[in-house]
Amino acid sequence: MYSASSDELAPFRLSIIVPSYNERSSILNVLDALLSLDVPGKELEIIVINDGSTDGTKALLDAFDDSRLVLIHNAANLGKGAAVRTGIATAKGSHVLIFDADHEYDTADIPRLVTPILTGRAEVVYGNRMSGFGTVHPSLWHAIGNKAMTLLANLLFGSAISDLHTCLKLVPMPLLKSFDLSERGFGLDSEISAEVLRAGFRPFQVPISYVGRSKEEGKKIRLTDALRCVYVLAKVRARPVTSYGKRDKNLAPQVSISPG
Repeated sequence: MYSASSDELAPFRLSIIVPSYNERSSILNVLDALLSLDVPGKELEIIVINDGSTDGTKALLDAFDDSRLVLIHNAANLGKGAAVRTGIATAKGSHVLIFDADHEYDTADIPRLVTPILTGRAEVVYGNRMSGFGTVHPSLWHAIGNKAMTLLANLLFGSAISDLHTCLKLVPMPLLKSFDLSERGFGLDSEISAEVLRAGFRPFQVPISYVGRSKEEGKKIRLTDALRCVYVLAKVRARPVTSYGKRDKNLAPQVSISPG
């Protein structure tokens, strides 16, 4: 488990959580790309949660051999949120990043998210898909829906983020562990962002590449997930909110590259 004393910089270690459900066509390419990353400090942990896949994903993962890979199999499909929460409970890094197994995101963007953390410029880093930086949205409604939910979050929490539902959220472990997360489905994306904003933190936003899948290509998010997002944002906002100036900076300790 990650820990550090308050009078020294903690070593940076990145835990990447990869929830996977029926991603046989892409999971191995994603893992190869993640494990090939030139991450500062070279400290990398990949936690894959196979969430009850029925398409042969389990067999592919069982045959994959790398000491940096932590593999967890769920006997049944429990939902993306439940899978990610299992990954968070397992992670041992100083920082956690969620990365989907469907290849919509580019692993090459990950080092660019890490740099602001190591230079002390940022406490939380979000990859921003809405900047037009090499992005493809599968439909107009997909883009409008994300912008509408992002606007709602900004109004509720007095923030100014640009991409509420980006998968690429780089969050320090102490901050993440302070949240009482409960969502089992796609609502966890909204819940994590809402909790980050409620705690007074404001993500440092980095443009990233994104190529969204269509429903026919396996996109699993639906209109009901948008409605759940509204509920989650309202639920989290009902609790006391910390202002940016009064956020607990101990929940986002500065880190350094381990000399080892």
